[in-house]
Amino acid sequence: MINALIIDDEIKARLVLAHYLETEISEPIDIKHAESVNEALEIMKHYEPGIVFLDVEMPYRNGFDFLMERKNPDYDIVFTTAYNQYAIQAIRFSALDYLLKPVDPGELQFAIDRHLEKVREKIQPPKQELFDNLVQNIQKKEIKDFRLAVPSSEGVFFFTLDEILRLEADKNYTSIHLVGKRPFVSSKTLKHFDEMLGDFNFIRTHKSHLVNSRYIKQVAHNNQYVLLADGSQVEVSRRKKDEVQQQLNLRQKTT
Repeated sequence: MINALIIDDEIKARLVLAHYLETEISEPIDIKHAESVNEALEIMKHYEPGIVFLDVEMPYRNGFDFLMERKNPDYDIVFTTAYNQYAIQAIRFSALDYLLKPVDPGELQFAIDRHLEKVREKIQPPKQELFDNLVQNIQKKEIKDFRLAVPSSEGVFFFTLDEILRLEADKNYTSIHLVGKRPFVSSKTLKHFDEMLGDFNFIRTHKSHLVNSRYIKQVAHNNQYVLLADGSQVEVSRRKKDEVQQQLNLRQKTT
């Protein structure tokens, strides 16, 4: 049995999500509704959810107020939000789960599958530091100032974008090379980081390399390599040469 709590000030959004949970999810499910943070807190005095669907934008007290009120949750949280790129990026940078409104049944199924996998594997819910990082990120003036949360078997590590020199694929893992520090290995794929960092001056020079363009000092060897500030050189694939040069030219014009 899945115990679910939907926190959303819009009744239509609550009813649509509840309908999909009841009709699209094969697991038996018990659903409670709350139209505000205060109502949710009252419900949780006598109800223990396994998963909370939390609307980001609500009047009076929003989803982030709920996070500050409920420290160290022992349940999963899936954020729900209308298209708000700033909030979505803040959530993604904090390695947390979200659904975009209007909710897609397929994406909802994926979210439930991830929740059930955590239950089966007895994986602990996200650590409070991830939620704290989300609150800090959302308070930043620009997305480029967000801290990137990277969970690992050794704990959660946080990096600013300026700390990241380059990222290198290693099968299904990614080696994150940092400025002045030892490399850090993440269980996320390079594609995962490319999708998040591509809008922040990170250039995919090769299928195995994602480079922070601010640290590129030179394009060398007939555009076959880029030389970085730490003295390392990173391969540029043949089909990426023109794209890399175009992005570097664009960055030079805007700096």
